[in-house]
Amino acid sequence: MPKMKTNRGAAKRFSRTASGGFKRGQSHRRHILTKKSSKRKRQLRSPSMVQDCDTAMVSRMLPYA
Repeated sequence: MPKMKTNRGAAKRFSRTASGGFKRGQSHRRHILTKKSSKRKRQLRSPSMVQDCDTAMVSRMLPYA
């Protein structure tokens, strides 16, 4: 049986944590930043976790992570 392929788009967006979850970056930080408050932009910098309901889907896209 051939090796499973990693979804390369997902590999660039998610990374697995030691406890088995997935870390992800936040959206809304690419453009139109002038109207967003400094507090909002600062809080979007920090990574967040993938929700439990989506973890199975992400782990299927990243079989070797």
